[in-house]
Amino acid sequence: MMRLLPLFIVLVLIFACKAPPKLPVYGKEYIQTDNGYDTIINKLASFEFIDQAGEVVNNTTFSDKIFITDFFFTSCPSICPVMTKQMLRVHDAYLEYPEVTFLSHTIDPVRDSIQKLAAYANKIGVTTNEKWHFVTGEKDELYSMAEHYMIIAFADDEVPGGFEHSGYFILVDKEQQIRGYYDGTSENDVTKLIEDVEVLLDEY
Repeated sequence: MMRLLPLFIVLVLIFACKAPPKLPVYGKEYIQTDNGYDTIINKLASFEFIDQAGEVVNNTTFSDKIFITDFFFTSCPSICPVMTKQMLRVHDAYLEYPEVTFLSHTIDPVRDSIQKLAAYANKIGVTTNEKWHFVTGEKDELYSMAEHYMIIAFADDEVPGGFEHSGYFILVDKEQQIRGYYDGTSENDVTKLIEDVEVLLDEY
C-alpha cells in the first residue's frame, strides 16, 4: 500500500496543476510559407456606428473589454424579443463587471433611429450606454459587419418583419477575436455563454 502512495501523490499533483480550460479562437487562417504553414488569427474589422446616446462606437470603445454582440431590430415580431430576454440574463449576470460589455446592431437603420434605439433600451431597463450599446449606421456597413461575424442579416419581404437574421450571440475577447457562438433563443446555450464569459475572464 505504501508503495502506491507516491504514484497517488503524483497523479494528484498532475490534476492539480492541469491548465485551466480555454475557449477556442474562431476565424483562423492557415497560410503556406517556405517553412510549412503559419496560423493567422483574424481580428474584428474596423467599424464605426452611432449608439442610443448619439455617441460614436468603434473598435476603440471596446479596448481592453470583453463584449457580447448580436443583430436585431426593434420591430422584430419573431426571435428578437426572446433574444433580448436572454441577453438581459447575461447583462444582469455581469452587471458589476466593467470589463464585460454588450453591442447590439440594428439591421433596420431606416426605422431604428437613435431616438428609437434609446426608447427600446430604456423599455428593457438599460438606462445607460456605458454597458450596452445599441447601434445604428449605414445599412451596407451593418450588413457587412454581420457577414464579418459570419452570420446572416438581410432584408426579406417574405418573412415576418421584413428581415432575416441570425439569432446568435457572439463572444469577443479583449484582443477582438471571436471566442464563441451561442443560440440567443436557447436558454441552455445562453447559460453556457454566461459560464464561458467566466472562463474568458480567467484568461486575463
